[in-house]
Amino acid sequence: MTEQERKLFLSLKEQGWFSGEEEPEMMATFDLSEKRLAKFEPKDQKKRKKRRKTPPARGTRLGVTLCEGYALIYRDSVAVWQEGILTERIPIGEGESLTCEIGEGSVSMLLGEKVLFVSRLKQKTAYYLLAKRFDDLCLGKEVERESDRKVKLCIKCSRPMSPGESGEVCSRCRSKKRILKQLWDVMTGSRLYIATSIILFFVVTGVNLIAPYLHRILVDTYIEPGYAFLEGFAIVILSILAANLLSRGISIVRSRILINASNGVIIRLRDEVFEKVENLSVSNIQKRTAGNLMHRINNDTSVIQNFLTNQFSQLVEQLLMFLGVGVILFVYDWKLALLIIGPMPLAFFLNLKFRRRVGRIYHTQWEKSSQVDTFLHDIFSGIRVVKSFGTEERENKRFDALTYEECRIRMRNERFFAVFSPILTFLLGIGEIFLLYYTGYMNLSGDMTLGTISMFSSYVGLIYGPLQFFGRLLRSFSNMLNSASKVFEILDEKVDVADTEAPIVKPIEGTIELKNVAFDYDERNAVLKNVNLTVKPGEMIGIVGKSGVGKSTLINLVMRMYDVDEGEILIDGINIKEYSQESLRSQIGAVLQETFLFSGSIYDNIAYAKPNATREEVIAAAKVAGAHRFIIKLPDGYNTKVGERGYTLSGGERQRVTIARALLHDPRILILDEATSALDTETEKQIQDALQILIKNRTTLAIAHRLSTLRNATRLIVLSEGTIAEEGTHEELMAKKGMYYDLVMAQRQMFSTKKES
Repeated sequence: MTEQERKLFLSLKEQGWFSGEEEPEMMATFDLSEKRLAKFEPKDQKKRKKRRKTPPARGTRLGVTLCEGYALIYRDSVAVWQEGILTERIPIGEGESLTCEIGEGSVSMLLGEKVLFVSRLKQKTAYYLLAKRFDDLCLGKEVERESDRKVKLCIKCSRPMSPGESGEVCSRCRSKKRILKQLWDVMTGSRLYIATSIILFFVVTGVNLIAPYLHRILVDTYIEPGYAFLEGFAIVILSILAANLLSRGISIVRSRILINASNGVIIRLRDEVFEKVENLSVSNIQKRTAGNLMHRINNDTSVIQNFLTNQFSQLVEQLLMFLGVGVILFVYDWKLALLIIGPMPLAFFLNLKFRRRVGRIYHTQWEKSSQVDTFLHDIFSGIRVVKSFGTEERENKRFDALTYEECRIRMRNERFFAVFSPILTFLLGIGEIFLLYYTGYMNLSGDMTLGTISMFSSYVGLIYGPLQFFGRLLRSFSNMLNSASKVFEILDEKVDVADTEAPIVKPIEGTIELKNVAFDYDERNAVLKNVNLTVKPGEMIGIVGKSGVGKSTLINLVMRMYDVDEGEILIDGINIKEYSQESLRSQIGAVLQETFLFSGSIYDNIAYAKPNATREEVIAAAKVAGAHRFIIKLPDGYNTKVGERGYTLSGGERQRVTIARALLHDPRILILDEATSALDTETEKQIQDALQILIKNRTTLAIAHRLSTLRNATRLIVLSEGTIAEEGTHEELMAKKGMYYDLVMAQRQMFSTKKES
């Protein structure tokens, strides 16, 4: 076992899992199951299940059950535990091995043809490594791989952290005090507003506390005796009216101040999160979906804003009211005060007891809501693919399944609060019954006047507002904490591609050097290894090779979308990590394989590379890129809206616009990743002629599907199995009759076959 697996095993065993189990050789987690636990379980298992501190199964999703499961792997068997219960023990025959199989939206661990356990795709790398470790174990090589130690576990609960989680603790164990402190830090620019609103809360509370006392004077002095002191009576009535108007007026001012404060906080928070996401590396961002990030920036910050605007103001107001009324009640009659406040400890105990559960149910609800947002983003972004395959009905069913599951979780949560909240409200309000009995008894015995009873009733009415609010606070506070945790999880994310403390900002000449560069994405297979390459200013280097050999990865590393795992990349003799990322990328132009246009006009998309460009410069770039001719034929010319991702244009038109954007950028280093793949032969020739002018005196790295387009490259490099297998000019490599020769011949044969057909 790795040290992390051992910690997890011992931690769960303390919680009642794995009764009678010895320490296994290896341990795996899974979170999907097609099996339901039996209703009638052995008594010892029922007790063990009650002792568990882990959450129960979190509902079904598309025919499977989300669960918490662990597999203990021994040399001769696998023990599968689900929700604290041993579901089955599978013997391992001699010579049998574990294999990892990727399915549709899941990954399975198999023993022969038998599926042992299933999980979501985030576990695929861990399962692959587990199978390799088991093979080593069977061969007598009990080796703990370096990559195994990189699988992160929460330092508090020892559970595996999901790929999207950052830091050292999981979202379940994230410190609530730290979250509140971070939220307070974000309020820096609005603290004056908040302090002013709190002062006004004191004023409003003081005014509201006067009203019951005025009611007592009204009843005891004028109403009960029946005296006709109209002048005094009118003064008391006007005083009550004035207190009411003053309270309402101050409340309006206070609310406006607090709204300004909360809006300022949320604007700053959203700006910080958006800026942080922009600063994250591509690998950091790819841990989460676009829908997930949008959910955090929009929905979660809205939840925080609603809490600050509504619940926070009520919390301060009700807390001050509770303290003020509590003091008055104890001063007047401490026995009555105890009767009213007596049930509170029980209510707070219930709040404390269910606090963790409420936090968990909101976390589960958030995850499902985020999945729905992600699904919608994917479908709307790929609506053309959906329609082209005629899968609208299938996607409707998937959406129905997701929304049904979200609705089921929400209904389950609401049912919990439908029971919990009334019980809590009743316990907090039971003191009112004691009040009626006590004041009635005191009045009948002649020890309390009707005015005093009226005053006590008013004060009790004021104190029950705070008590009932505190009963509801757990729900809104837990929801806010969950959303704040998701937001600050992004802000706490470690930026793995970051600038140095004093980054270099300088013009570059364009010399590129790769020294012993190695890189991999998932710690499983190296994409690049021991790559060495030197490119001089003005050279055009063609990068060729079969799909998946690392061509696009190589240019991504040069643009510093990722940092190399080993070796270094130098530009003008300086490690690219020393450059300011903004300075470096502002001098690199890229036309990537995936053409992307922003929703807006064609003009705006071309000018994106140079916002201060003149209209003449934009049109000149479009002419060189071969885009001007089709643009002027459009109804609105350069002002034509291209729609989301530019899908109102054809693939070739989009690619010409992106080339024009790169031309306008006028970079020192030019990167072309299949820049002419979507162009017809005639247009491609025009673009190639334009590119010959563009690449002059610029360092160019070019990947091309059609190898004939790289004939004019200064040098060609052939990537194979993550390293440079061949290097030379087109003529040199053709004469060598190696890998490049085979690629050219295969492509020529393919084109000749197409012509014949």
